Amino acid sequence: MGWHNPPVSWRELERRLSWNVTQLPPGPERARRPGRPGAAEDPPEAGLAWAELHCHSSYSFLDGASSPGELVAEAARLGLRALAVTDHDGMYGVAQFAQAAARHQLATVFGAELSLDINRNDRERAGSPDPGGRHLLVLARDVEGYKRLSAVISAAQLAGGAKGRPVYDLDALGQAHDGHWVVLTGCRKGAVPAALATGGPAAALAELRALTATFGPGNVLAELTFHDQPGDDERNDLLTGLAAAAGVGVIATGNVHYATPARARLADTLAAIRARRSLTEMDGWLPASGAAYLRSGAEMSRRLRRFPGVQQRTVELAGACAFGFGDLAPNLPDFPVPDGYDEMSWLRALVAEQAPKRYGPPGAEWQPGAYRQLEHELNVIGQLGFPGYFLLVHDIVRFCERQQILCQGRGSAANSAVCYALGITSVDAVRHGLLFERFLSSGRDGPPDKIGR
Repeated sequence: MGWHNPPVSWRELERRLSWNVTQLPPGPERARRPGRPGAAEDPPEAGLAWAELHCHSSYSFLDGASSPGELVAEAARLGLRALAVTDHDGMYGVAQFAQAAARHQLATVFGAELSLDINRNDRERAGSPDPGGRHLLVLARDVEGYKRLSAVISAAQLAGGAKGRPVYDLDALGQAHDGHWVVLTGCRKGAVPAALATGGPAAALAELRALTATFGPGNVLAELTFHDQPGDDERNDLLTGLAAAAGVGVIATGNVHYATPARARLADTLAAIRARRSLTEMDGWLPASGAAYLRSGAEMSRRLRRFPGVQQRTVELAGACAFGFGDLAPNLPDFPVPDGYDEMSWLRALVAEQAPKRYGPPGAEWQPGAYRQLEHELNVIGQLGFPGYFLLVHDIVRFCERQQILCQGRGSAANSAVCYALGITSVDAVRHGLLFERFLSSGRDGPPDKIGR
């Protein structure tokens, strides 16, 4: 049997999971609405704020059972203040997550769960009902934290040499964050909960102190989780005491793997596929209750009433770490230009040099209105601050030509006479009467639509 089987009798386990309110012992669970285990609640009462900071989407392959969009929609329905997506060893789902969150006006927190101490001889994660390794849950405090987290994940994936087998160095992680991350103790595979389960409070405290030594006590938080397992209360009580002993704060999460209770069976199926076992063979390894779903502030308030202040601190942490995906848009590097020029004047000079090859000399152009259109486009490019973008793409195209690499600008770039004059595209936008504003417009935020696709 697997790790989900608690050290209690089956009779006692059935009693605790029966959801019969008259039989439940005193505690947060008494206030839950009776019904089918894991039954979804109505939207929360006003004033019971909540934010979920540990959430796996379907981009945690064969682990998360809901797409980022589904998670966001349910979080919005429940009235959550913010949602974090913390997929395994990657930021694969953040674009879809951010787009969905923008539609629902939900604050976004970005993070990842890093897989530490993987057996390097075990080159494949699949095939085991309980893959080895330790997890480290990291949230980015800000844009700089996101960049640093992305960098260490990329380095670890390259060092691993195989898909899904990243290799991290804990000391290097401690040096990389520079205060821009929040580290949570995480799920049962986090170093602290794992030590608590196998070595008791003393071992867990040692692991917690090791985390604070690596990342700083102000950047580490104990994480309370609730999956309706018999040992939840005892573990959370011990974690709260350990946090006090180590001088770190406490927050709570749902350690979410799907949006709603209805997705629990899909999550079980995914676990069986990952383990390459049937559902019957996986039975002892699967959770006794499908409780890894998003919860409302009302439900979390009942679960956390034994831990005063934890719900508020969780929401406050989410607010402090929330930022928009648009904030991550990188600025292009300055393009090197000859002395006496800036980017805009150099772009104008290149267009003036190249345009006669496409349109003939000014005043006698082969295509009427060509130079008028070029001047219009250059004015818009300068107004929006994108001359470096055109210079960079032009430089790439010239390099490809010198190296005899097939390279052709396409997409909406075909609407630009400047792109045609510079040789980026081969379609004469003036001759065909194409609309430049489909490519770049002063009435639209952001860079040119597409130069290639």
